[in-house]
Amino acid sequence: MKKIIIIKYGELSTKKDNINFFISTLKDNIKASLSGLNANITYDKGRMFIESSEDNYESIMSKLKKTFGIHEINIAYELENNDFENIKASLIELIKDVEFTTFKVESKRSDKTYPVNSMEMSRILGGVVLKNKDGVKVDVHNPETVINVEVRFKHAYIYFEKERGLGGYPVGALGKGMLMLSGGIDSPVAGYLALKRGVRIEGVYFESPPHTSEAAKNKVISLAKQLADYSGYVKLHVINFTKIQETILKECPHEYLITIMRRMMYRISERLARRSNCKVLVNGESIGQVASQTLTSMYAINSAIKMPVIRPVACLDKLDIIDIAKKIETYEISIQPFEDCCTIFVPDHPVINPDEALCIEYENLFDYETLIKEAIETEEIVKVENKISEVHNNVL
Repeated sequence: MKKIIIIKYGELSTKKDNINFFISTLKDNIKASLSGLNANITYDKGRMFIESSEDNYESIMSKLKKTFGIHEINIAYELENNDFENIKASLIELIKDVEFTTFKVESKRSDKTYPVNSMEMSRILGGVVLKNKDGVKVDVHNPETVINVEVRFKHAYIYFEKERGLGGYPVGALGKGMLMLSGGIDSPVAGYLALKRGVRIEGVYFESPPHTSEAAKNKVISLAKQLADYSGYVKLHVINFTKIQETILKECPHEYLITIMRRMMYRISERLARRSNCKVLVNGESIGQVASQTLTSMYAINSAIKMPVIRPVACLDKLDIIDIAKKIETYEISIQPFEDCCTIFVPDHPVINPDEALCIEYENLFDYETLIKEAIETEEIVKVENKISEVHNNVL
C-alpha cells in the first residue's frame, strides 16, 4: 500500500461534453500551485490523483484547500490491486492504527462488472472490522469514523477522513473579468466569488494622490495578494484619478460628484478590460448599501458603458459579506483606516436617484475623454503573486 491524495470534482462532473476541458484546467492550476513540491498528477473523469513525498503532504493540502474546482480531498491508501480478498486484508492492517468506537463503511465501485456490489461490499467489510477490532460497533447515522472504500478499474482505495474543498470551477475556465478593487470590505469578496465561478480576475484600483496615500495603495496590493492565494496571481492596474476627480469637483454639482465619478471609473475599467480581453467588469456593489448603489444609481452609472457588470455581493447582507471577508482573510486588511477615492470629497447629500440625462449634461461640461486617455496612458501595473513585482507603464 502507498499513500496518495485523491481529489473529487463535485460540480465539474456535471459538465458532460466539456468535462475534459474543466478537469485539464484544474490539473494545470494545481500543477502551477504545487510547483517545487515534486508532485505527480494524474486524472480521469472521476478522480484526480496526486503522488508525492509524505513530507510534502501538509504543504500540498494547504494549497489544495485554496484551489477552486475541488469538491473533496482525501489522503488515501492505494492498494496494489482491487482483488476483494486484498481489500479485506488491507483493511484489517489499516484499522489497527485508527482509534474509534463507532463506524460505518461506505463503498463505491467505478467498475460495475466488479463481482461484489457496493451495498454487499459495505456489509462484508463492516463484518471484517467487527471481527478484527475489539470494542467497536456499527453506527450508520452518526459514526465516529467513516471507512471509505473505492474500487476502481486497476486499484482499490481506502481512506478514513474527508477534507472539503472550495468547490466552484477552476480559475480561468470561464474567461477573465476586470475587478474594480477598492480598499473596502466588499470588492475583495466580490473578487473571491468571481474566482469561485471560474473567472480569472485582473484588478483596477483608482488612487488620487495627494488626497489618497501610498499606504492606501499598499493596502489594496495586500488585498490583491490575498486573492492571489486563490488564483496564483493578480494583475493590478493602478490608475491616477486625481485630475479627473478634481475636475469633477470643480465643474459638476456636488450632489452628483459620486455618480459622475463612478461613471468615469466604469469607462476606464471597461477600456482596460477590453484591452486585457476581459469579458465583464466585476465589483463589490451591494444594493442599497450607499447612495451610489440604489437601483436608480446603478442604472445611471452602468449606462456609461456597454460591457456587462457582475456584482457577486449585490444581494448579500453586510454581515454575510463580512463573514466571507473574515474567512478569506481580507477583513482585517480592509478595515485599515486609509481613505480611497470613494471616501474623499463625499458630498453631504449625494443624489440617490440620479437622472441619466443630467449625468450626461454635467460630464459634458469638461473634456473627460482627454483625462481618461491620460489616466490610462500613465497607469502603473503591479503583478501580485507570492512576491510582488512592479512594472511601470507596461502590460504584463
